[in-house]
Amino acid sequence: MKVGLYFGTFNPIHVGHLIIANYMAEMTDMDEVWLVVSPHNPLKKKHTLLADYHRLALVKEGIYNNSKLKVSDIEFKLPIPSYTTTTLAYLKEKHPEHIFSLIMGEDNLRTLHKWKNYEALLQAHQIYVYPRAITEAENAEGSKKETSIDFKEHTNVHFCEDVPVMKISSSFIRDQIKNGKDVEYLLTEPVLKYLSEMNFYK
Repeated sequence: MKVGLYFGTFNPIHVGHLIIANYMAEMTDMDEVWLVVSPHNPLKKKHTLLADYHRLALVKEGIYNNSKLKVSDIEFKLPIPSYTTTTLAYLKEKHPEHIFSLIMGEDNLRTLHKWKNYEALLQAHQIYVYPRAITEAENAEGSKKETSIDFKEHTNVHFCEDVPVMKISSSFIRDQIKNGKDVEYLLTEPVLKYLSEMNFYK
């Protein structure tokens, strides 16, 4: 089975995340997409990051009725900080029957050359890239950091230009909740219910 890995803190998971994950599961050759919840790095300040098990529960709530989407806490069991290459090696050992691919935004592809063992990772795994809605300021800043390595031409890199991408973020949602604003249409109903019952981000 071909499995796409979609990494994130999902703090909280919102409709933008789910649209991307569902597109990859439905419109590519992947059989499943696993949303891999990134653990809190104890060396970094927590700020508004919810506990690992709460973010894991939120993803479960968000994908509860989609058989092609799964949640994974695999990185909770690995050393911090988490390196994608380490996670993939662990998954391949644990699930030799699966073929693992990566799902990432264009912004992450631009910095792929900074990842640990990126050359081996790129050689061994397919990477599916979705466009990211960014502001003009972010685009200008990103251009300054553009690497001379052109991954776009690599045979293992696949651009999914028609992925519906919304310019929303988890930080925006957290701010809206903190300010008492309505975020009903940015979250699925089960996720919104969980956040409301736990009184998170307020």
